[in-house]
Amino acid sequence: MPEATLSATATPSRTATPLRLLRLPAAEAALLDAAALGGLAWGPGATAAAPGLAARLVAPGEPVVDLFAAGPVSSGAHGPVRWRDDGHWLYGWLDLPDAVADLTNAAWQAYRDLFEVLDARGRPPLVKVWNFLPRINADGGGLERYRQFNVGRFRAFCEAGFDAFEGAPAACALGPHDGTLAIRFLASRGAVRPLDNPRQVAPYRYSQRFGPRSPNFSRAALADALDGRLAFFVSGTASIVGERSMHEGDVLAQLAETLRNLEALCEQARAHGAAAVSPGDLESVVYLRQPGDYAAVRAAFEAAVGADSVAARRAVYVEADVCRRELLVEIEGHALVAGALAR
Repeated sequence: MPEATLSATATPSRTATPLRLLRLPAAEAALLDAAALGGLAWGPGATAAAPGLAARLVAPGEPVVDLFAAGPVSSGAHGPVRWRDDGHWLYGWLDLPDAVADLTNAAWQAYRDLFEVLDARGRPPLVKVWNFLPRINADGGGLERYRQFNVGRFRAFCEAGFDAFEGAPAACALGPHDGTLAIRFLASRGAVRPLDNPRQVAPYRYSQRFGPRSPNFSRAALADALDGRLAFFVSGTASIVGERSMHEGDVLAQLAETLRNLEALCEQARAHGAAAVSPGDLESVVYLRQPGDYAAVRAAFEAAVGADSVAARRAVYVEADVCRRELLVEIEGHALVAGALAR
């Protein structure tokens, strides 16, 4: 798609600026909104760069925004996609009306529009994608809605010529109880390294027992954040070993298995150039299928990662269904760490 088809308010900066990952109270995030790439609003604290999400915030009590900031930004729109670009990083978001009968076509259209924006902006690789699908585990007419979503997403990846397998971005897919299909994405013109977890089958290699098309994402990703730092993005991580869900019905056992998977991903990050990173260093989002599990999960999480760790002090807890109905908790997050991508 030619550049002229996209509206823009400025020319992107040609000087790359180090990325900042900021978790801020919504009121503080609003003050930085004009200069931010974008972000995710947890609770009723949306800004122009971080439009709201329907998932209900369980804790903390006040709205929080994960804000991504770098250099001076240009902004524009293509169809439902809004984007901001500083010449190195590109952040975008879209909210589509929910497909009542079949999520396949809605997912394909959303990702088609997303990829058209990437094409027009020089085709930067995706680093992380956040997907929010209302009623994610519901029957969409013979096929679970999450599995419908995977079919549409896979089709869009293939048609656009983006790698749906080893080069797939980090991602998560959660099911708020209300709202519309919402997608947020971050891409980078710098070096990006997708990571997988040796304890788990790569999602893009799942067997067909999990649907006609595998999910197109990697377990985590490292991206050059400049100034000798790496941005580490962890996908939605749950109690899965191999491709099997573990500890059905036991939220604390699922949390412990999830933390083992997070540690395995941190080990992969260290092997690929991160100087040091652990689950306690992550700005985490903990998704709970049952908000009544909050107190027990928080206590166990803080005991595991350390009560004084970044992960414990700054965790956000959100009510949302996980992509498999038997899973009760999922954790995703990000961190900036010293290091350089290993060759």
